[in-house]
Amino acid sequence: MTHRLCQLLVALLLVVGPVSCTRPPELVGIDNATKPVAAHREATRRKVFIATTREATEVIGAFYSADRAPALGFASVVVSIPPNHVPGTIERPKKLPPDPDTEFAVIEPTVFGNGDVFARQIDRALAELPPEDRHVLFFVHGYNNTISDSILRIAQFVEDTNFNGVPVLFSWASAGRTTHYVYDLNSALIARPKLIQAARYLATTKAEGFSVFAHSMGSLLLVEAIVEEKLNGTYDTRARIDNVMLAAPDIDLDLFKTQLAYLNQQQKNFYVFVSKNDRALGFSKRISGGIERVGNANAVELAELGVSVIDLSEIEDSTSGSHSKFAGSPEVVQLIGKGLSKGTFREGQQAPTLVEVLGGVPVLKVLVD
Repeated sequence: MTHRLCQLLVALLLVVGPVSCTRPPELVGIDNATKPVAAHREATRRKVFIATTREATEVIGAFYSADRAPALGFASVVVSIPPNHVPGTIERPKKLPPDPDTEFAVIEPTVFGNGDVFARQIDRALAELPPEDRHVLFFVHGYNNTISDSILRIAQFVEDTNFNGVPVLFSWASAGRTTHYVYDLNSALIARPKLIQAARYLATTKAEGFSVFAHSMGSLLLVEAIVEEKLNGTYDTRARIDNVMLAAPDIDLDLFKTQLAYLNQQQKNFYVFVSKNDRALGFSKRISGGIERVGNANAVELAELGVSVIDLSEIEDSTSGSHSKFAGSPEVVQLIGKGLSKGTFREGQQAPTLVEVLGGVPVLKVLVD
């Protein structure tokens, strides 16, 4: 290994996060025998549906591993959110079992035999909601995530935005290790046809509308899948995709320009969250030959491409660092929540778009084509 590569790897560890040996424990399916979640009336419980390209594992708490599966898997979990939860924060246990009084817990892992069962279970969850809330949030996580990481993140995001519909996580086979950037990049690209497959199952549900949210490297996966569907003439044929939100997208800016050229006017419902001080994307730029990443590109240049740009550079209250401001800042998650709020998808009623909601907030610079 060259001295230069060593320097870059050290920088990655410092910028992106802790090394794998210091990670909090995996906690899927681990309840507290003395304080079971079911008996905890004050904790909030959120059901999360999962479509994944990960291999299943019998390792306690892991549920799914970092290995790539040949076929798409389907599951659900229930996430318990403690009554003392602070918006923008994941109160994750550092040791097991979790304490539902003060920490997140993930229980009731359930595996579905195929995508048809998965879609029917989502329909059952939608049917339990008022008509105005029968909406799906399709969430694609980013680089360096385990299944526990991504489950906790979507649950925290849904809770803090007050999203009242059905959350669906697409979990691709990230290694969950800071040193495995290239493995993650390839895993994301390998997952493209499986994401399309998952989306097609979702399209068979009775959801009134969909918002799609992708973070970091997950944005690359999502946009590549949208481009493929657009080229095949099958993208959003039922016109139910209301928002496509890309948070800190780890996409080569030149590639993004090419992707948008294929989409024509479809990108008008694209919302891109950027931050010039995103340290993780600064590192990604360095190892990518100095090519700007979309997530820390010039906001004016991005807006000229026809997407709506939300500049979070001045936001400093993120508990999750500069790369995850979309969820780590109470200010930002609450504002995103306004764009996904009750009534947004009622038939015949046009609520403010996400950009219009954020536009009245001085700290956020919103640029629209």
